[in-house]
Amino acid sequence: MRRAIAFLSDYGHADEFVGVCKAVMLGVAPELQIIDITHDLPAHDVRAGALALVRAVQYLPDATVVLAVVDPGVATDRRLVAVETEAGILLGPDNGLLAPAVAMLGGARRVVAITSEDHRLPAPGPTFAGRDVLAPAAAHLATGTPMGDLGADVDPSGLVPGLVGLPQLVDGGAIQAEVWWVDRFGNCQLNVGPDELIEAGASPQGMLEVRMGTRAKSARWVHAYAEAKPSELVLLIDSYGMVALALDRRSAAAEFALQAGSPVTILPPGTSTPNPDLGNPDFGNPNAGNQST
Repeated sequence: MRRAIAFLSDYGHADEFVGVCKAVMLGVAPELQIIDITHDLPAHDVRAGALALVRAVQYLPDATVVLAVVDPGVATDRRLVAVETEAGILLGPDNGLLAPAVAMLGGARRVVAITSEDHRLPAPGPTFAGRDVLAPAAAHLATGTPMGDLGADVDPSGLVPGLVGLPQLVDGGAIQAEVWWVDRFGNCQLNVGPDELIEAGASPQGMLEVRMGTRAKSARWVHAYAEAKPSELVLLIDSYGMVALALDRRSAAAEFALQAGSPVTILPPGTSTPNPDLGNPDFGNPNAGNQST
């Protein structure tokens, strides 16, 4: 018997949407615990939702039901699905939102399309599937309803994949990356792990060149945010094991006009430049973080 539902959405808190979905779930199962992962995702941003979900699911208690709603295709013919993994069940639209988290949890064991009329609310309109379909279905699953009661099985290989960018190692040794996530402190998580930096020739406490749009900066690979000198751009390994760009007690995103999806190129020492028109005289200068290029 499952008793916890983890809830993620792009509903925000200005409207009643989150509260109503919780009320629906508790109406089915008053004893439920509901874990709010986040509801402040950018509206309609499936990619951001998928990345937030994959960051979170590894820390959820076993057997948690996950309800994820970022659904720009609501009221169209896109499927709503429940996906069983080794660790729990995830529900949401089949639009790539669930796929990275499912992979993180070891892959799909079983997938059903949620079509049962007996496990949903009567809908005055078709545009609030989170309230009318997904919330009651999640609550029923959390209280022991078999997945098969929600609808027919579908082929797990037919799930829409998550569209998240992967880094590319280009000729000359540069890493073409992108910003995956900007946290509330303005730290910019990249789609690069420490092993990829090391394979490209970088080393902890060493200097790298970072190119962001038309700007190029020297950056140092540090262990902690507080190691950064005033105004010095640094790279470090964040709490999820990914490389992040940061300034100490300042927003790197605001300083360098970065947002999720922004391209970033990293050049470890000795790599050739993929853009010879963008020179950086500060590279290798440990005091260059105080200068603007």
